[in-house]
Amino acid sequence: MNSIRRLPGSTLITLLGFLFGCATAPAQYADGLDTDQPIFTAHDVFTARIEAPLSTLIKERPEEKYLDGMFYYVDADGQEQALDLKIRTRGKYRLQKRTCNFPPIRLNFKKGQVKETAFAGQDKLKLVSHCQTRKRSFEQLVLREYLAYRIYQSLTNQSFGARLMRITYVDTEGKNETIERYGFVIEDNDNLGDRLGLTRATIRGIKAEELDARQANLAAVYMYMIGNTDFSLILGPADDACCHNAILYSAGEAPYTPIPYDFDFSGFVDAPYADPNPRFKLRSVKSRLYRGRCMNNELLDETFAYFLEKESAIRGLIDGQVGLDERNRNEVTRFVNGFFDDIQNPKSIQRKFINKCI
Repeated sequence: MNSIRRLPGSTLITLLGFLFGCATAPAQYADGLDTDQPIFTAHDVFTARIEAPLSTLIKERPEEKYLDGMFYYVDADGQEQALDLKIRTRGKYRLQKRTCNFPPIRLNFKKGQVKETAFAGQDKLKLVSHCQTRKRSFEQLVLREYLAYRIYQSLTNQSFGARLMRITYVDTEGKNETIERYGFVIEDNDNLGDRLGLTRATIRGIKAEELDARQANLAAVYMYMIGNTDFSLILGPADDACCHNAILYSAGEAPYTPIPYDFDFSGFVDAPYADPNPRFKLRSVKSRLYRGRCMNNELLDETFAYFLEKESAIRGLIDGQVGLDERNRNEVTRFVNGFFDDIQNPKSIQRKFINKCI
């Protein structure tokens, strides 16, 4: 109970409500991913093999034209399944050759062919790949980013599904050696909307007061936890819909639910190519900065209490992450320790949240 005594009074009351059953998490959080999509229902490592013209993919990096390939996996009955696959590159920063010699990929399945398979209901899926083939340390970054998705899933059902895979890549052109690496697929935008009964907003920007306040607070505090400033919940780039590394969903009008994604520029992942936004004058991506809205400060106590309720689950995900080596597990744990120290210290709350809100 020592950690509770360090809480400010209102947060202490809220937390005690959680501990003694006098309060429950707000319904808006709907914690835990709830889906009937087979590929995102389980969390064990999915083993697969991709056979495709990878030399062309890596050299030309097609963003529109798909290349023909095959996707293989062994089903629950021990039978190998073969799915026709079309494959192309995707993304922006990680698509650049100077950043990644192995680009992020979009998988395109035949809807009719995936019925009654592990990919039932899927069409196009984003695949987060290992970025650098020769540097095995980049596999750890894949696992750290996957873990960031899993932690957010543990906090709210209004989050992207993700499934970790162990993938064997076979170049059908024979120019690249066969390799085996971790990667993960991310739930499709439309499937996420259908799952939540919401529609993606295609506007470029909204007013902050049009956001679902509790969900916006949850996302902002989570971004602080993982040390991510590379996002906006209200404005998208000039050539795209809202938002930056977040998507807005709604029932047709405000309030809008922000769902973040793409965490590789966070301190939690700590990718060597990631730099903090220069406008914030931060020393590194591991320097936290709260980007939550001042108008929602009255909900901070509740949000902090919810994170404290979930602390054990978050630490359990870190401790149990398959493939994460001891050094990276310790780094992630220390980074998360700093967050939980901050939200239990009244001075830190005032200085790092109340005084820094926007």
